Amino acid sequence: MRLSTIILAIGMLTGTTAATASVDTSPKPGGVYRLKPGIYVQKGTACASAPNAAIRQYDGRGISTPHTRECRARILSRRGDRYEVSQSCIDAGAGPAPRFVERQTVSIRDALTFGIKTRGPTTEYRYCPPYMLPAGIRSTTR
Repeated sequence: MRLSTIILAIGMLTGTTAATASVDTSPKPGGVYRLKPGIYVQKGTACASAPNAAIRQYDGRGISTPHTRECRARILSRRGDRYEVSQSCIDAGAGPAPRFVERQTVSIRDALTFGIKTRGPTTEYRYCPPYMLPAGIRSTTR
């Protein structure tokens, strides 16, 4: 008998409801940074209601915003979990636009959290599983 069946049966006998786990079918961590590809939001912001300014997307090649795409990070140097990079992005969420380059410092805390600094202080981000995102954003992660 499978463990999930046993847990469900115990829950039914005791009158409690068993929690169900969401299966994560998204890609494993990897790419330029050892991060899980997907949507990240600024720490302290709810995944379900994050404004565009608080959203970043990692696709294995770079970290984009809702207003940039096709970002490609080139590692200039690395010290432990800290990367100095030159990142090139198309400067529009959709349609024709020029490519721009900016230097960044990216600190990888673990596969689900990172900090990024371009100018000013470092901003911290955390991974948001697709089921926690609004439908409009969730559809872009597939």
